[in-house]
Amino acid sequence: MSDSALPAPQAEASARRAFAPDWGMRILGILLIAYLFYAASQLDLGLGRFITGLGEGGRFLARMVPPNFERWELLLEGLLESIQIAVLATVVGIILSLPLGLLAARNLAPWWVSGPVRAFIAVCRSLHYVIVAIIFVKAIGFGAMAGVAALVVASIGFAAKLFAEAVEEISMKPVEAVRATGASAMAVLIYAVLPQVASRFVGFSLYQLDSNLRNSTLVGIVGAGGIGGTLFAAFKRFDYDFVSAILLAIIALILLAEVISGRIRAAMR
Repeated sequence: MSDSALPAPQAEASARRAFAPDWGMRILGILLIAYLFYAASQLDLGLGRFITGLGEGGRFLARMVPPNFERWELLLEGLLESIQIAVLATVVGIILSLPLGLLAARNLAPWWVSGPVRAFIAVCRSLHYVIVAIIFVKAIGFGAMAGVAALVVASIGFAAKLFAEAVEEISMKPVEAVRATGASAMAVLIYAVLPQVASRFVGFSLYQLDSNLRNSTLVGIVGAGGIGGTLFAAFKRFDYDFVSAILLAIIALILLAEVISGRIRAAMR
């Protein structure tokens, strides 16, 4: 029976129920707003400080113009080292992530295998790559090796998780059909699992390469090689025109990598 067919008192009660205020959500919203004001006061956030910062930021940016590319050899050396770090870390990370992702997939591996593997992937994902880079710098010393190791850990935390989720979304009918022929586990992976997820794996790998290119410019700040070390040294010398040149080179590198990866993705469709 529709509300229009109900007696007037019942129709009014039905309307009140349909548009009844959700006091729980309202109270939660008020508490959230109150906490935001409290957190801002504890962190010394204020409009006056922000306006002052705008003025200081304008003077800082003025010192960065025009960019100074006179030391282009030093700039190019740092960029090439960052590219090498990113490529090596991506290749090693993807090679390690592929078997880990297959072992972490709960529709292929038993729980006593997938559980510990997923826990290991979660540990790799839980720490920021800069923190991991600091740990490796302390462990194996300054240089590109620490940066590669840190980004390999970051790649495993990201790529292996996505690989596992992609495998868990596959159709199990081809897997069961190949298994019914008496094929080995490796044959099942090659003929029934990987064909369903190969394009997604390539997409994840390209995205990880983009991410590692950006991250490789930052790990150098903590001594793990790459253009980040050059950038940090320029900041310490107050050499802001050279800082501007480094930042422009990094932006150009990331944009170029984005264009190339986009072309590869389009070619695979």
